Amino acid sequence: MKRTDSRILKDKRAALFDLDGTLVDSMWMWTDIDLEYLSRFSGAENCDIRALQRDIEGLSMPETAELFKMRFRIPDSLEKMQEDWNQMAYERYRTRVPLKAGARELLETMRSKGMKLAICTSNSRRLAEAALQANDILGLFDRILTADEVGKGKPSPDIYLEAARQIGIDPARSIVFEDVISGAIAGKRAGMTVCGVADAYSEDRRAELVEVCDFFIEDFRELLL
Repeated sequence: MKRTDSRILKDKRAALFDLDGTLVDSMWMWTDIDLEYLSRFSGAENCDIRALQRDIEGLSMPETAELFKMRFRIPDSLEKMQEDWNQMAYERYRTRVPLKAGARELLETMRSKGMKLAICTSNSRRLAEAALQANDILGLFDRILTADEVGKGKPSPDIYLEAARQIGIDPARSIVFEDVISGAIAGKRAGMTVCGVADAYSEDRRAELVEVCDFFIEDFRELLL
């Protein structure tokens, strides 16, 4: 097991965080939303929800809408599909999605040391900002980037490379925190150090995630030692 401590941050000038499952405990919620959403349409009754969520892992919201529309022959427009998802998730993000253990303390410590911070998420900006604001950490970040804003979802490195460009930090001096394999691959392809973060949703693929990442933590409190 690749475990670590705060020494991995010694030479880093930026920390780039995935949101769902990494910084906030929200992956459980998307299983509920996907099941509720698909129940509206015939032809999706026998969907293997875990297999589906693996297929969309790391995709931007527009990319996910395209996959859903094609696979389940959903008659709604891509725009309406995304708006429906945003509406279904918004109140949950405002009221039911907590930070992972140690996240706030680590973010504040990083800021006190002059590190740049960014969110790099496959989620929508509306939901990302709702989650960060609800947990009172929105103001800690220099940038929030979403995959649809850069054109490609993970495992493409685009979102991490664009974040580094916008905050003016060499990718090699940046560390990425990710809970799923596609995100970890994106960070590695961007030339960054990648630290995996344990999450119950992706526990069945932990060994694969550990193999991809440079380091792995159970939660952020390990980096506060």
